[in-house]
Amino acid sequence: MEEGLRPLDPIFLELGPLQIHWYGVIIGVGALLGLLLAVRESERRGLHKDTFVDVVLFAIPMAIIGARAYYVIFQWDYYSQNPGDIIKIWNGGLAIHGGLIAALITGAIFARVKKISFWKLADIAAPSIILGQAIGRWGNFMNQEAHGGPVTREFLEGLLLPDFIVNQMYINGQYYHPTFLYESLWNLVGFIGLLLLRKANFRRGELFLTYVIWYSVGRFFIEGLRTDSLMLTEYLRVAQVISIVLVIIAVATLIYRRVAGYSKERYLDTSK
Repeated sequence: MEEGLRPLDPIFLELGPLQIHWYGVIIGVGALLGLLLAVRESERRGLHKDTFVDVVLFAIPMAIIGARAYYVIFQWDYYSQNPGDIIKIWNGGLAIHGGLIAALITGAIFARVKKISFWKLADIAAPSIILGQAIGRWGNFMNQEAHGGPVTREFLEGLLLPDFIVNQMYINGQYYHPTFLYESLWNLVGFIGLLLLRKANFRRGELFLTYVIWYSVGRFFIEGLRTDSLMLTEYLRVAQVISIVLVIIAVATLIYRRVAGYSKERYLDTSK
């Protein structure tokens, strides 16, 4: 059966010399759905309906630049010899942590300029971010990247996966762990959880910090299965180190803000 397998075409549409890749389309769909969700929720929380449209106009380009720069920095041995490949983001190579850092910095600057609580914006955005991450991982699927170590076809079929996923995990004569799928499902569960937790009316900032903790815990363990990780040293994976640091920072921030009495406002409050 393996001899007849063909990977899914990574190109969504060809218009003459122009190629539109599934990778970009899927990431775009995730970003759009996240934006629509945030716009709807921001109106309920007392913000102007265009607030998140304005944020996204700045945050998404900066997130893409940050995600690519982060990836290139940790793969500099390759890109220093192939500088022309730096701009080829359609072939993959966007590091989520780099994108998040750039987007958060952009959001913090935006909030300061507009005199809106950064934590309020972050709380509203949290479900949108993790939904976008859940959808975006399918771009990795189309590119046959972000996979784990070798497995058998029987293992994949034992997970009750549809054939199109099993077949796409057949790469260069070997089946691999669909770690893109593990992370996508982890993020989807996190998305549902955050929607439910909004009703708990946490203190401002805590919904976002919960997202950081949830995502980082899942990323730490799933990253350990991957074979294409960015490495800090021979044995240390960058994403795992960053995940541990983020969990520590998020937990410490959550405790500190509670103990110090910061942010008495609640998520459901409509004040800026």
